[in-house]
Amino acid sequence: MITRRGVLAGGAAALTGGASHARSGTDPVRPDWASLADHFRSPDWFRDAKLGMWSHWGPQCVPEFGDWYGRLMYVQGHPTYEHHLRSYGHPSKFGFMEFIPRWRADKWRPEALVAKYKAAGARYIVSMANHHDNLDMFASTHHAWNTMRVGPKRDIVGTWARAARAAGLRFGVSNHGAHAWHWWQTAYGYDAEGPMRGVRYDAFRLRKADGKGKWWQGLDPRLLYTGPSMVAPDGIAGIAAMNAWHDAHDGQWLETVPASNPGFAPNWLARQKELVEKYRPDLVYMDNYGLPLERYGLEAAAHYYNQSVAASGAVDVVLTGKKLSAEQRRAITDDVERGFAEGIRAEPWQTCTCIGQWHYDRPLYERKGYKTAKQVIQRLLDVVSKNGNLLLSIPQRGDGSIDDEEEKLLDGMARWMAVNAEAIHGSRPWRRYGEGPARTGDGMHNENQTAFSARDVRFTTNRGKLYAALMDWPQEPVTMASLAGAQVQRVTLLGGGPLDLQQTQGGLRITLPPPGPDAFVPMLRIEGSGII
Repeated sequence: MITRRGVLAGGAAALTGGASHARSGTDPVRPDWASLADHFRSPDWFRDAKLGMWSHWGPQCVPEFGDWYGRLMYVQGHPTYEHHLRSYGHPSKFGFMEFIPRWRADKWRPEALVAKYKAAGARYIVSMANHHDNLDMFASTHHAWNTMRVGPKRDIVGTWARAARAAGLRFGVSNHGAHAWHWWQTAYGYDAEGPMRGVRYDAFRLRKADGKGKWWQGLDPRLLYTGPSMVAPDGIAGIAAMNAWHDAHDGQWLETVPASNPGFAPNWLARQKELVEKYRPDLVYMDNYGLPLERYGLEAAAHYYNQSVAASGAVDVVLTGKKLSAEQRRAITDDVERGFAEGIRAEPWQTCTCIGQWHYDRPLYERKGYKTAKQVIQRLLDVVSKNGNLLLSIPQRGDGSIDDEEEKLLDGMARWMAVNAEAIHGSRPWRRYGEGPARTGDGMHNENQTAFSARDVRFTTNRGKLYAALMDWPQEPVTMASLAGAQVQRVTLLGGGPLDLQQTQGGLRITLPPPGPDAFVPMLRIEGSGII
C-alpha cells in the first residue's frame, strides 16, 4: 500500500537547478511562522465565497484510469500497472512521459466550464500548476518540462486565470511539486517477478541524448523524473517484497529537503515564486503537511504574503496547508483533504474533495460512481455551517472536456443555487452549526460519515437572517430543538413561500410541502427577534 505518511529524507544529486531569491530587507513578512501569523487574517472574499471549483487536470488524465497513474503504473501487481501493461505495454518501453504528447487538450473550453462552475455556485477557480509528476502547466522559465514546450503547448494556468477573472471570480493555483523527488522513485524500479524480471523502467535508463529526433529532443528525462533518489536495489524477489521496499522508503509522505539533491528545493522555490509573480493568484493550495521543504516553504509563504502586501497594502490572499498545528492555523489556512470538521472552527478553513477520483477515471464514470448533486450540496452545507469552504474537483478527461454525468451534477447544483444561494454566499456560522443524528468525524481522509437525513439541520446566518437547511426533504413535520424558546416570527421555504410554524416546548415545529421535481435539501429562512 502506497501511503502519505512519515518523514524520511533522500534525493538525487544536482539534477535540478535554480537559486533561492533573496528576501528584500523591506519586506514586512519574514519567513517564520510567527511573522506569517502576525500578518495573516482570512480575507473577506474567501469567507464570502464558500465554494471553489478545482481543475485537477494534467497528463495523468489521459489514460482515464484514476489517481496517481504516474506513480502506480510502475508498481507491479497494482491494478494501474496491469491496466498499463494491457493498454500501452511494459513501462520500460512506454513510460509516463509518453503520455505528455498525448495530452493535447483539444476539447478544453475553459470559458464555458467557468460559466458552468459559476452557475453551480463557485466563486473561485483553482488551476493545478503542477502535480507530483513534475510537469509545470504554466510558462515556467525555471523548468524545461512545461506545457508551453510539450503536451498541449499552452499556458494552462494563464488561460484558466483569464477565464476566471473575466467571469468576475477569484483565481487560485495548486502546487504539488514538492513531493516529486520521492513520488517518482517507482519509475526507477523494475519488475520483481515475471518475464521482465529485473528490467529497469524508463526513468532509470533515459538521458537527454536519447531524445534526438523524438518529440522530446533537447529535454532531459531526469529533470522530469527528478533523478534516482531512492532506487530499489537489484535482487528484490517478489512483488510483495518490492512493495514493502517502496512503502518503507519513497512511499512515505515526505516534507523534508532531499539531502542528496541540493538543487531540488531551490528550484521548487524559484518555480513557486514565478508562479505567484506571473499569475497573481488569490489562493495558493499546497499539497503538504504544514509547509513543504523546511525553510524553502516558509520563504515561499513569506514571498506570497509580501507580494500581496505590495499590491494591496495587506495580506489579501489565502495559502493552504494540511494537518496544521494551532499556531500554524493562525498563519495559513487549514485544508482538510477529503474530510470534515466536527464543529465550528475559530479560523476559516477549507476542505477539498472530488466527485470521484482526483484524476479522471473512466471505469468510475461507467459504473456511475460519482457523488450526486445532492451529496455535494449536503457536504457544502455541513462545511459552511462550521466556518469552512468547499473546494470541489470536477475531473476532466485528457482532452479537457467533462462527461455527461458531470454535466448533470453541475446542472443540479446550479438549480439548487438559483434558489438557495442567499444562505451560502456571504454567510457566517450561527452560534451552533446544526443538530441531528449524523456524525461526520474530524480530519482528513474521512468521507465515510453517517448519511444525512431529514432530522439533520445545518444553520448559517446572512444579513441578519438565520437559515436552516434540512439535509433531506422531510416527509413529516420537523422540530428544530435549537430554536426552542426563540422568538420566531416568520419561516420561509426558499423557492416555496411562507410556512406555518408552531413553537413547542421541544422547539420550532414546521411542516413542508412535498418536494417539486428534482428538488432536494430544502432551505428555510427564519426571521424573528433576537435569533441572530
